[in-house]
Amino acid sequence: MADFPEPADERGDSAESCSDVPDGAAVFPLIPDELGIHPLLLAVIHAVVFFDGSDVEVINDAAANEALNYFATYLQRLRGPDLMRIREDMDCLIAFGKQEGWPKEEMQFLQGFLKEFGVGQGKVQQDVL
Repeated sequence: MADFPEPADERGDSAESCSDVPDGAAVFPLIPDELGIHPLLLAVIHAVVFFDGSDVEVINDAAANEALNYFATYLQRLRGPDLMRIREDMDCLIAFGKQEGWPKEEMQFLQGFLKEFGVGQGKVQQDVL
């Protein structure tokens, strides 16, 4: 069985402060549990930031793009209460980022995340009713 690393909040550090993280690796800030944002959404956001934002010296572009396409495919399957929850969580995350004074680039990423991945396109009204 694989040994998994401890969560960043239990290590007392974040990926950004970890000396093992190579230059050019894109990392997203640690999000506090108290916000109540679904952990799977946060995991996807962190992975997307890493795959999409890291330099080519850190990650293989073709492999990253394939993974991102699968993320989009799965996210587009969100319907009804799950879709509503993800939208609410994104609103909460955006509000948190504003409160924390995150850089403009990170805020634009969050604000366009669902649209960029085609989430909730088309049958939005039917899905949430």
